[in-house]
Amino acid sequence: MNSFWIILFHTYLNKLKTKSFLVTTLLTIVIVLAITNINNIIDLFDKNGGKDKVAVIDRTGQLYEPYKQQVKKVNKEIQLTFFKGSEEQAEKLVNKGEYAGVIQLGVNGEKLPEATYKAMSIADSTLYTDLQTGLQQLKTMLAASQINLAPEQLQKLYEPVSFKKFALEKNAKTEEELNQARGLVYVLLFVIYFAVIMYANMIAMEVATEKSSRVMEILISSVSPIKQMFAKIVGIGLLSLTQLAAFLLVGYFSFTRNMESLKDGFFGVYGFGGIPTGTIVYAVIFFILGYFLYATLAAFLGSLVSRIEDVQQMITPMTLLVVAGFMIAMFGLGKPDAPFITVTSYIPFFTPMIMFLRVGMLTIPAWEAIIGIIILIATISILAIFGARVYRGGVLMYGKSNSYKDIKKALQLTKNE
Repeated sequence: MNSFWIILFHTYLNKLKTKSFLVTTLLTIVIVLAITNINNIIDLFDKNGGKDKVAVIDRTGQLYEPYKQQVKKVNKEIQLTFFKGSEEQAEKLVNKGEYAGVIQLGVNGEKLPEATYKAMSIADSTLYTDLQTGLQQLKTMLAASQINLAPEQLQKLYEPVSFKKFALEKNAKTEEELNQARGLVYVLLFVIYFAVIMYANMIAMEVATEKSSRVMEILISSVSPIKQMFAKIVGIGLLSLTQLAAFLLVGYFSFTRNMESLKDGFFGVYGFGGIPTGTIVYAVIFFILGYFLYATLAAFLGSLVSRIEDVQQMITPMTLLVVAGFMIAMFGLGKPDAPFITVTSYIPFFTPMIMFLRVGMLTIPAWEAIIGIIILIATISILAIFGARVYRGGVLMYGKSNSYKDIKKALQLTKNE
């Protein structure tokens, strides 16, 4: 057992001290800090404090005030300013950056409002849409007055219809609980996706690197292949947990400091408060099992190549499996109870992401999640036994190796020992 721990800590410490790992960790921490401080960063570069100033030229002398009120209802961040000068003067001020744009109000032949909007660029579709919506509401109000509709009648006409949703299933999640679950599932799907791709690739590279240095002949004669393989897998696993812990701590600290400014964005819609403990427990379980599943697969695929350049080609099908599982899970966020999602949640290579999606989004029986966990454990065990045999023969194979036919050669070498 001593040899297992020696290989484990050797793998962990060697990777921990590499420049690539340190640089990647620091860059990711910077990205996490940037995301959780995004509103502060935007305000830093926005001289108007996030508010759009628009000059309004009202040739009618009557539309400015009611239009301003309608725009304020649509977006309070838009500042309309009555401009008394000519259109050319307003355009010059737009060129200088004092205004985001200039809008000229007028009326058509039916005495209803119309407008022309000019800006340096019309790429800001949000501002344009809000200004257009405000004008549409003003037009509706004036048209109603022309046909003698009372304000109460107009309000009743445009009053939103009452449409309530109720789940008949016992203990079904409420809309608020679904949003909370969707936020957690969305974030953790990305964590599982990137962690599996990054760290499984790291394991395959580690095996290929040692094999190319011809150190494998010494290791394989003193340590059993399954012990050596899992020492590397657990070592990289500890490395991933170290890195993820750093990301989560920095992210949590920065998020709590900026919670007020983030409440209107993604974190406001998909709240993270009051998440059931069971959902978090399942997230940890499926993350760990998903890691071991793909890490075991990556380890014996990495043992089949003799050159580091061949690693990517060999593990590409495994990467495509992860991508496919992620894409299915993204579809499932909108329709988690679809039969297609239910079926794919029992396919081992998709189970970590899709079964967790169902656990987080739906109220499914505990036995379904347990079956998913059993399927994963069984698949990992089969891959470990088969992988150890391939690993033992694969690490003794040298020369160009980029075909899955080499698995048969690796198994033959194991039998001949």
